[in-house]
Parts: sequence; C-alpha cells; structure tokens
Amino acid sequence: MNLSPLALTLALLPAGPLLADTFERDQALKLPDVLISANRQVEARNDSSAANTVFTREDIDRLQPTSVTDLLRRVPGVQIAQTGGRGSLPGVYIRGTQSAQSLVLVDGQRIGNSSSGDSNLQHINIEQVERVEVLRGSRSVIYGSDAIGGVIQIFTCRGGEPGLRPQMHVGVGSNQTWERSLGLSGGDEKTRFNLGASLDETAGINRTHESYPSDGDHDAYRNKSFSLSLSHALSDDIEIGANLLDNRGKSEFDNPFGRFDLTTFESVQQQPYSEFDVSSISSYIDAKVNDIWKTRIEFGHSENREKTLDKLSNERSVFNTYRDSASWQNDLTLNERNSLILGGDWYEDRVNSSTIFDEDSRWNRAAFIQHRYRTDSFSTELGLRRDQNQQFGGQNSWSGTFTLPLNPDNDVLLTYSEGFRAPTFNDLYYPDFSNPDLKPETSKSYELQWRSQLTEYSRLEASLYRTDLKDAIIFGSNSRPENVASARINGFEAALKQELFGWRSNLGVAIIDPRDRDTGHTLARRARRTLSLDLDRQFDRLGLGASWQAVSSSYDDPNNQQPLGGYALLELRSSWELSREIKLQLKVDNLLDKDYSRVLYSHEGSQYGYREEGRAWMFGVTWTPEI
Repeated sequence: MNLSPLALTLALLPAGPLLADTFERDQALKLPDVLISANRQVEARNDSSAANTVFTREDIDRLQPTSVTDLLRRVPGVQIAQTGGRGSLPGVYIRGTQSAQSLVLVDGQRIGNSSSGDSNLQHINIEQVERVEVLRGSRSVIYGSDAIGGVIQIFTCRGGEPGLRPQMHVGVGSNQTWERSLGLSGGDEKTRFNLGASLDETAGINRTHESYPSDGDHDAYRNKSFSLSLSHALSDDIEIGANLLDNRGKSEFDNPFGRFDLTTFESVQQQPYSEFDVSSISSYIDAKVNDIWKTRIEFGHSENREKTLDKLSNERSVFNTYRDSASWQNDLTLNERNSLILGGDWYEDRVNSSTIFDEDSRWNRAAFIQHRYRTDSFSTELGLRRDQNQQFGGQNSWSGTFTLPLNPDNDVLLTYSEGFRAPTFNDLYYPDFSNPDLKPETSKSYELQWRSQLTEYSRLEASLYRTDLKDAIIFGSNSRPENVASARINGFEAALKQELFGWRSNLGVAIIDPRDRDTGHTLARRARRTLSLDLDRQFDRLGLGASWQAVSSSYDDPNNQQPLGGYALLELRSSWELSREIKLQLKVDNLLDKDYSRVLYSHEGSQYGYREEGRAWMFGVTWTPEI
C-alpha cells in the first residue's frame, strides 16, 4: 500500500472519541447487543433509530461464511448478485437501491472505488473481520454521500484479554481451494493489539457458459490479506490507536464479449485477469474531556488499485483511486433527557488511471448536528448535515425519528430521512461515455418500525418503508449517463430471532416493490421476495447448523425483457471441539447443487447467466494454543 505524504503524516498521528472506560469501543465490538455505526458511537442496538443487523466474530465462526458477501446474504432487505463464484464482482442491493447508493466502510474509512462506485467487498478476507454492522435506510446525515440505501461497516479483528493468544487456521475444499491464516492478539491493561495474515487460493470455476474457447478455462483467485490493530490508553480518559487492512491478489475472469479490434473490425479472444489491492489505514484519539463531553478525531487513507491484463496480448489498463480523510465528532450529554452530536468531515478523492480523465481529484467537506431527546413516554431524534462538494456545491440532508414505547417490550419508530449520491469520476469524465453536467442523485425515505421482545427467547424487528429516488443516473440511448430516472421503492422486512429446545434460529424476510416511476418496470436485478433461515445448536463439543435461502425471480434489464429465475439454496455445517485448543469445521454449500444466476450476458445473440458455484465443501482446522 503506497501512502501519500499527507496520508502517512496523518496515519502516524493519534485520534479518537472520549471513553468512559478504557478500550470501550474494542470491548463493544465483541458484543451482539450494541451498535457503533449508526451514530459513530457505542449505543444499545435497541436505542438506535436505524434498522440494523450485527454479526460478531462468534457469529462468523458459527456460520462459517466463505466471504463478507456470503454473510450479507442473511440480512433481510439485502440482495447479492455475483458474477461468477469466489472473488467475482458482486452487486449489493440494500432495500432495492444500487451498489453505488450504499456506503461501505472499513474501520470508519470509505473503501468504495471513486471511479466506478464499486465497493470491492469480494476482496475483504473474512478471517480478518471482527464484526460486520449493516444499517438499512438512509444515514446521509451522519455519513453524507452514498448512504441512500444503507451502510455496511466492517471492523477488523481486535485484541481481547490481556496476555498472548495465537491462532492458526488451515482449510481445504472444492475446486482446489485452500485457506490459511495466522493471528496473534494480546496486550496488557494499557495496550492491546491484533496482528493477522491470511492467504486464500482457489482454482475456481468457469464463470461463463457459452463463450469463446479462450474463456473455457477455470478462473482462479488468490487473495493475500494482512491486518493490524493497535490501541493504547494514555490515561483513564484518553485512548489512541490505529487500524490497518490490506487485501491484494489476482483474480481471473471471463470476457464473453471479446475485445473489438478497430483495425480488423473483428472480436479478439482474451484471457483477462486483474491484479488488485484494496487497503485502508486509520488512526484515532478518543478522549473524555469532562463528564458531559466526549470527542473523537480520526485520520484515514484508503486505496483501491486495479491493473487489468490479458494472457493472450500485451493489453493492460490501470484504475487506481486514493482517498485521504479526516473527521471530528463530539458527543455531548447535556442532561438526562438531551444529548447532542456535533461533527465535521473532510475527504479528498484522487484518480490515477491509464484512461485520461478531464478531472482527476475533488474534495468534500461537511458539518453535521443531531439532537436526541428522551423521556419515559417518547423520544425524538433530529439531524441536519451540510455537505460542500468541489464539483457540486452545497447539499443539505435532514432526518428525524419519533420513538413511542408502547410498553417495556414494544417500541414503534417513525422515521423520515434524506440522502444523496455524488456521481463518480466515470459518470462525469470517462472519455466518450460520461456527462460532466450530471447532478447528484437524491432520495427521501419514510419508515415505520416495530421492535418487540415477544418472549425471553424471541425477538421480532419489522420495518415498513418507502424510498423515492430523484435524478437517478442511468445510461441513455447515446451511451452517456443522464439524470432522467426516478424510482419508487416500497418494502417490508422482518427479522425474527428465537431459541427453542436448544436450537437458535434467525429468520429474515423481505418483500419489495422497486419500480421505475416513468416506465412502471421493476428495477433490474431486484428480486421481489427473499427469505433466509439459519438454524444452529450446540451439543456439548459438537455444533450443528443449516441455512436456507430463497430468492424469487427478477429481471436483468431495465425493460424487463430478460427474466432471471428464482432459486433456493441449502447449506449444512458442523464443528467439533477436539480439545480446548483444536476445533474442526465442515461445511457444504449449495447441497442440492442448484444451477442459478443473478446476472446475464449476451453472446452471439443468445442470453446466458454467469455461473455460480454448485455443490461445494470446505473442511478446516483451527488451532488456538494456550500460552
């Protein structure tokens, strides 16, 4: 990871919010009933106005996902559209919005590619992840641009109890897949750290069906990942720290369209692959100024670099984006009923590409404020953010929530929120396929939530919402993006957590009606109905689990002429603790060997779907020696 001089200077500085207890945030990352992303502060999940889902490291170990996107499939209201197995580019649709309309963070840092808008979640190694939080619904007041559909925040692994705790994991599976990782965490009363490294490799699958003979090979994937977290308590009231994540490797893919040679006017076969690097680094200071004031300062730098090459030619292209950022947040507890969040953000995006852009950098700065009022009978939350963008000028975002506790076990929340997304560099400046006159996309959302503790072991969270999109960016008939589309997304989602006869279950259901308001067509690649179910039980040292996911049919194109069939996937998993130090895991994905696809492509006048992995197994051994 190459750091600019500014980023290197910032990364070496301390930063952070004031903590009541030492390592408060690190401790909270391991708890299932707290939330950090909604307001950038530690709070109880039930106190947050955002509809949310949380996966802790314990959940990740139990569910045994192969990737972050595999984990996200379980979130109600979230749909994943892969383009061909492990390491392929995913479309991530939160509440029916596009991938670029949801914000992805790693340890508080934006990691999205500012030229394409892709988050590259497929390259974040799950072994380096401590926690994943998913917020559904706009959070633009807190985060600004891109947070229309929601926010996904990934936290890298953190140190735990004092002392040293090493860990090693080795896994082997279908398609010549190997997983290897090493980790070491520990510390003392004042300092904590976690150091991790992993290497994943797979021969992969042939990602396309009918295509050129050169695409008939399997598309391999290799990912080397490194993470480091370090925190130190200067006193009971001040903590400093830094986090680093670096994922880099090689991903082969198919180009079923071939490359059109302008000299011969013929399609040229290819065997393309990309060399990628997705990384972020951040530093922070958390400080408790006095009994009512906590403050946090963060500096960060992220990079999204990709070089695309071809085994059959010397052709290559480079798309590298870089982002420096800084933020300052102040949390004020004015009295028992009133609290205030005040803050400011700044970031600058830069592009370095083999394709020449008319503009290759821009900055954005913002200020935000949010007030919360609480009584025993109701509570309110009101927020305002002002963004100033070098390209687009000023943008205001409002949000408000009214919470009514019906009784100690039932809450009703009514929320209004606004959001926006600034066009990417590709939208604005890509030669011959861009439009420098584009305006930001904007949204207005309305949501009704019901949260109920049905019994001691059963909890239901349900949402009914509507999102109106304006000035949505689509490619027109001249192959240039235009602000011509408007969309309306109505939806319902529910999550039911329950424990019965020792079995732990998590059920997620979502029903959406995402429509282009001008044509009445369903938005592309959005299934109207999804369902996911996880069942797990621990029998002493033996753990058993199963997952079932069902996705209804959808369309691959805006005109609804290219249907995509629905599908259902079944997964089985087990674990066995041989001793306190050794644990075995076995998982079988797509047990029924379902042939399905969420993305189509054309070849010689016919439509084909990108292949997804059929039945696949993975066996792993984790060794955690005691020192």
